[in-house]
Amino acid sequence: MPPTPPARSDADLAARIDFDAMVLVPGSFITEDLRSQYSDVLYQTTIDDRGAYLYILIEHQSCSDHLMAFRMLSYVLNIWRRHLDEHPESKVLPAVIPLVVHSTHTGLRWTAPTQLSDLIDLDNSSRDPLFRYLPRFEFLLDDVAALDVAALRARDLTPATRLMLIMHKIGPDNPHVASDIMEVVDELRALLDGPSGTREFDILVTYLFIVNNVSVDELQPLTDRLGPRAKEVAMTTAERLEARGRSTERVAILVDLLTVKFGPLPTAVTTRIQAADAEQLRAWTRRVLTAVSLDEMFD
Repeated sequence: MPPTPPARSDADLAARIDFDAMVLVPGSFITEDLRSQYSDVLYQTTIDDRGAYLYILIEHQSCSDHLMAFRMLSYVLNIWRRHLDEHPESKVLPAVIPLVVHSTHTGLRWTAPTQLSDLIDLDNSSRDPLFRYLPRFEFLLDDVAALDVAALRARDLTPATRLMLIMHKIGPDNPHVASDIMEVVDELRALLDGPSGTREFDILVTYLFIVNNVSVDELQPLTDRLGPRAKEVAMTTAERLEARGRSTERVAILVDLLTVKFGPLPTAVTTRIQAADAEQLRAWTRRVLTAVSLDEMFD
């Protein structure tokens, strides 16, 4: 008979995780082609005093990713590979708790499988005898899309976390975001008044500008309610993102010019271009006209 997994209690699991010991691990496990649809974060902590990781993936699509269970397994495998690279003497693997946060202002619930076994193409009559030989993997799902803002406001979370979930709910591609965000003006004011208020408000506004075409002028009713500090943060954030957009455009132009002139570029060259400041990009772009090789371009 196949083994029966123990009944899952998320509250029991949460009680075993040392959230106070959580340390953010730099880097992302999402491939470049999927970063417009997902973002991820990895924390190192302990579960019952043993080393463990919490891996959180935030899904920005308007529909469920049917292969998400497979993608999450591949990310967990990569986390283990990196852990073993850093601890080559280890004979065990740390627990990795995978969580997908699904959010969309359209309200479409998550419909894709959360278990890997549901993706394996087998007839039901074959699944039971093969159960013990199939990989078993499941990720936790926080289907924010299925909740309204009132339900999110009622969650027992830190103010910054609660507001970020609300932004994920109402922010992306929402033409009414400027009016919808007024529903949480009191929470935003409390965030601004906190010890790290300006920085945390900046993060929220940056996210909002990136995932939505809302303008500073459209947010003026909000910033008028929140005061001069909020208005200054919104203006500074918009200017910073506009400058970043211009820099990204310069990078794309230079890469295109070099590719036309010299053919496909080595990864080291594109990496160097992407890391350059505006002055260096201008200098290299001028040099494209006269350089006869990539070595001369970057000498």
